[in-house]
Amino acid sequence: MERAAAAGPHSPQIWSISDGRAGNARQADALAAALGGAVRTLALEPRPPWHWLAPRLLPGARHAFGDAFADTLHAPPALAIGCGRQAALATRLLGACGAKTVQILDPRIDARHWDLLVLPEHDRRSGDNVIPLLGSLHPVDDAWLAEARHTFATLAELPAPRTALLVGGPTAHARFDRARIEMLCADLAAQAARTGGSVLATVSRRTPPGMVEAVHRALAGTPGLAWRGTHDGPNPYPGLLAWADRIVCSPDSVNMVSEACATRAPVHVFDADRSDGRPRRFLDALRARRRIGAFDAAPGQRPDLVPLRETGRVAEVVRQRLGWE
Repeated sequence: MERAAAAGPHSPQIWSISDGRAGNARQADALAAALGGAVRTLALEPRPPWHWLAPRLLPGARHAFGDAFADTLHAPPALAIGCGRQAALATRLLGACGAKTVQILDPRIDARHWDLLVLPEHDRRSGDNVIPLLGSLHPVDDAWLAEARHTFATLAELPAPRTALLVGGPTAHARFDRARIEMLCADLAAQAARTGGSVLATVSRRTPPGMVEAVHRALAGTPGLAWRGTHDGPNPYPGLLAWADRIVCSPDSVNMVSEACATRAPVHVFDADRSDGRPRRFLDALRARRRIGAFDAAPGQRPDLVPLRETGRVAEVVRQRLGWE
């Protein structure tokens, strides 16, 4: 990786950098927290044309994120962690000023511009400075789940077995529609009626409005909850992961499936066989490891199940490779 001949003084902090999108910010924040120490979080606001050109380093790139960011280049952090294409330009600039850099997700240019790249296995990219990752980085571990159980303690009052339903949104590589969601919710409601359990559903920013309302209507007569947005209060997503006896996910989000698989509950990804590309390779890897299973898998927390928790492992590799204390 190319470095400036004379770097300015370092900020002692780790910087966690993203474009502010929840999935990207969550990964950078999780790795920064796992490394420990003071962390500064930056949400980038790229100026045209850098929104399209990042992470290419062309004339004027120092001001791609405004004058305030350009000023920080005179005192870079000891370590900059970025996630996403916009952050890849920021970490590249900081690296040229003397910071050690870790870039999460494929920047799609030469890896030599960063000290380390943390890339999902399903991207099929390797290299001397590449740390492979199954799924995504996230904060979900035993302590996180215990805190979520405390914060959302009222969910324990819902009848068991509790099925958590996590719905994202259809993509080019994971196709499902409103009719499919209605059918899935009908199946879950019927199962809850037979077993006496409950269904706890939540949606994401990417869930189409019609699909959100379809979930709410289909589960209206079933014990549990169906969170539609902030007008329903805080998103109970952490509580759903913490209290679930079984988790059912849509196939579109590697982040969401990774976090579901970080629990000790059986996980089913509906319509996984209809997905393709990189998401399909990820789901196939989970299936090969028997971490996701059939829809009729018996619900219940399983102490023998190995949760998918890559953040701690990746943090330890970063420490070793960079000599980070």
